[in-house]
Amino acid sequence: MRYVIIGAGAVGGTIGVLLGEAGRDVTLVARGAHLDAVRERGLTLRRPDGTVTGRLPAVAGPDGPPLPADTVLVLTVKSQDTTAALAGWVDAPVEGGGTAGERLPVVLAQNGVANEPAALRLFARVHPVCVWLPATHLEPGVVVANGHPHPGMLHLGRYPSGADDTSRAVAADLTAAGFVAPVRDDVMRWKYGKLLANLGNGLQALLGRDVPEHLSQRVRAEGEAALAAAGIPHTTREEEAAERGDLVAHRPVDGEPRSGGSTWQSLARGAGSAEADHLNGEVVLLGRQHGVPTPVNAAVQAGVRRAVRDRIPAGAFGVGELEKMVG
Repeated sequence: MRYVIIGAGAVGGTIGVLLGEAGRDVTLVARGAHLDAVRERGLTLRRPDGTVTGRLPAVAGPDGPPLPADTVLVLTVKSQDTTAALAGWVDAPVEGGGTAGERLPVVLAQNGVANEPAALRLFARVHPVCVWLPATHLEPGVVVANGHPHPGMLHLGRYPSGADDTSRAVAADLTAAGFVAPVRDDVMRWKYGKLLANLGNGLQALLGRDVPEHLSQRVRAEGEAALAAAGIPHTTREEEAAERGDLVAHRPVDGEPRSGGSTWQSLARGAGSAEADHLNGEVVLLGRQHGVPTPVNAAVQAGVRRAVRDRIPAGAFGVGELEKMVG
């Protein structure tokens, strides 16, 4: 199979370079200065056990010849960019006739749970991935991946449920590239569990490493209550820790620990958008639908939007201001 990695940032860059190192056919999709750097110098992946530069084809979008029929589209953009990315690729022609949306599988290696239904509106074959992959992308042409001994754990399945031969074939290629890639019929249960873990991303982006424990506890408790009211199953922290074990531990790269999570990176790069509306906002949505108060998640959601709008640096949002917004 041939892989097109749509969004060659922290997650996509790590997956793309390592698939390429494993001998798979990989094309990276990027934009701006990052695309220019990848085209000129390749994509440098720095890991705890060394550095490798993947010199892979890089494009800005689907303009070009029809896609081979054995292509797998791997969507790794942040959730706020999903709609645009799907719209850009759904009508891409495929060799032998038809379009990407009609014929090709799209693999969603993204945080959040709103991407899958959005993809299913346009693509007939949707494959969710629960991503546990500690990586950072702050500099054009460079990704730092802190996972060790494996770079990440990627649970795969089919949406809305089950798994199929494509799930298993992609998992086999990811395993060959060094990832831990279990295939699960209940992959969305894992993704909802990851959603609960990701609710702290916005807190870290706003407040830095010193997040008050009571805020961390409340943001997750609201999420658990909203999922319970909606009748949505999810994995537990204990189940997730047992699954990962020592397979994906955080290790320094060149003596430096990981800077921060995905939302923190968006603020640090001044990306102009962030994913809190699709993480904390998912809990707020479920809370409003099922009568569960979610004031902390709503405050984090609004705080991240303000930080993006007012260009407040990552970690520089006042904790007092956030608590005032909680009420």
